[in-house]
Parts: sequence; structure tokens; C-alpha cells
Amino acid sequence: MTLAGAFLPRRFPALPQHESRIVKVARDALVRLDCHWQADRAAAPAVVLVHGLEGSSESHYMLGTAEKAWRAGFSAVRMNVRNCGGTERLCATLYHSGLSSDVGAVAEWLAREEGVRKIHLAGFSMGGNQVLKLAGEWGADAPREVASFATVCPSLELGRCADAIDLPENRLYQWNFMRGLKARLRRKARLFPHLFRTDTLRGVRTMRQFDDAVTGPYCGFGNADRYYRTASALQFVARIARPTLIVMAQDDPFIPFESFNDPALRGNPNLTLLAPAQGGHCGFIGRRVAGEDRYWAENRVVQFIRQHSSHAFLTTEGA
Repeated sequence: MTLAGAFLPRRFPALPQHESRIVKVARDALVRLDCHWQADRAAAPAVVLVHGLEGSSESHYMLGTAEKAWRAGFSAVRMNVRNCGGTERLCATLYHSGLSSDVGAVAEWLAREEGVRKIHLAGFSMGGNQVLKLAGEWGADAPREVASFATVCPSLELGRCADAIDLPENRLYQWNFMRGLKARLRRKARLFPHLFRTDTLRGVRTMRQFDDAVTGPYCGFGNADRYYRTASALQFVARIARPTLIVMAQDDPFIPFESFNDPALRGNPNLTLLAPAQGGHCGFIGRRVAGEDRYWAENRVVQFIRQHSSHAFLTTEGA
């Protein structure tokens, strides 16, 4: 399901043309948002979608969830994490799995600049880790406009994920991630030669090696172990105080399900865990049922945020 979810051809006929916006999320960083606005963008609730490692706003799960959310009456905002979606020129820094502050800055921008009064945050894989980390960091002090959080296959413990993706059966996934990450660093080095060096990639073949040589030093953590300890969302989930959905397949190939049995997660009444035996990593392709397509997790995310929005929906389903 992991491969099918990523590579099966899909069309999104109900998703309207987007408006791209450049938003400052930090002193040294801009990100691009691809926004599908409802007619009254202040009155309609909005969902911010955050992609996974080496994904972008064009990832299938981002487009599929945006289409479902828009048809359900939401404005859908597809966020490109720093440097993703062809935005390397917009900042002189790299992205990493702990950049929850960027997601928070986008939510605050929506409320401040666009007047959106009800906001939901949804993340996939790496983006799920960022969303859960942010939810825990905010705790009971989350902005009043933020109504809920939803995640699909969040990389809850980064060290465990790095070790899992290094297993022999996951060699294809690791090769794909490493190819993308190395190419991105080379592009950054061409754009900012005074900041980035490609010789750090010498001998780097695994995710942990990359994080030890690149992510840790360049992002201020020093090394991979400190990065994993600091940026993993699991340590924050006990403090989450708003309704939060986690969709996680027990057969995810490189996010160990053991992380989701942690007492801090299981004991928080604000968290809803849906954990089918199968689904792969952000795949969850099932049978068509009345009113839904085959992409089960995308439907669950939209169902959850609808349950936690006070908006009187003028649904465009069937349009």
C-alpha cells in the first residue's frame, strides 16, 4: 500500500485552482502555500496540510485530502515545508522534522492576515510529527482559532524511524529518501555556497548518517542523536489539549507501531488513535463505500475535522 499510495495515478477534478502565497515563518525563512479558498475565506474554516519527508504540496495525499476538504466546505491550504516544492531559494536554511514553529506561524498568519476564525492542522509522516509536536508545545495555550489536529503515520520517534528504515527490507525506501535529500543539499550548496558544503555527503548512505552529517550540524542540533531526542513529538503528546486524530497502520514499514503504545499517548483523552492492521505508510487504500473514495485515511481526516468545526457546511460534494 505504501508504493500504491505514492505511485497509483490519481486525478483531482473537484479541486479548484489554487492561489500561491509566500509567508514568512522565521527571520531567515519563507515558505510557499498553495491555497484553495472558499468564497468567504474568513467565514469558512481552513485546514493546513503538511507533507512528509521529501514530499511537497503536490504529493498525492496532499491533493487528495485538499480536494475532500474543499468539497466539505473548508479552505484547503497545502503547505510546502522549507525548501520543498522548488522553494530552495526562499530560505538559507534546511528543513527538519522538528520545525513545528513553521506550522504554527502559518496558522497564525491565516488568523491574522486572512481573518480565518477556525483552523485545523493536518500532517502526514514528518508533517505529522511537526503537527503533534506543535500541539503539545502549545498545550492549553493553543490559539483560539485552532480547533483540532489530525495526523497520518506521524514519525513519532525519529530515532526508531531512522533505525527501521535502515532494515534490509526497507532498502528501496531508504535509497529513495537519500537520493532526494542529497540532491536537495547539492541544490542548496549551489544557491548558498558560503553556507553549505557537499563534501559532508561523502560516505553517507543511511538516514542516520545523513542526520549526523547534515541535519544535526546545519540545523543546530550538533548530531543525529540530539536531533532525534529534541525533535521527536512523542515527548510532547501528553500535553496536547485539543482534539487530535492519529491514523497509523500497524504494518507501516518504517514507523514502528510500538511508539503508539506509549502510555503518554494512550492516556491522553484528547487523542483518538485509529490503528488498522494494514495500510502501509500513508497508503490506506480500501474499497469504495457510499460517499467516499478508496483513500480511507484522507476520508478519516476530513471526517474528524468536520466533527470539530462549528462551521455550517455548505458542502459541494457531488459537484
